[in-house]
Amino acid sequence: MRITIKVIPGARKNMLKVEEGGISKVYLTAPPVEGKANQALIKFLAEHYHVNKSAVEIVKGEKSRQKVVEIKE
Repeated sequence: MRITIKVIPGARKNMLKVEEGGISKVYLTAPPVEGKANQALIKFLAEHYHVNKSAVEIVKGEKSRQKVVEIKE
């Protein structure tokens, strides 16, 4: 499954919100420094979808706030 995500780093708590345009917003407490937000995103999505971290891959947008993520089940 592929999902489009907008990442909001530096939030107060980790949270997922599904917006109406098919884009999900993920709020992360991790800062956008040295890939920490990407690592936190992978960990958060793995826990949310109950899969291993290795099953979550950022396909597009590694250095952008808008990302395409593939989750293998």
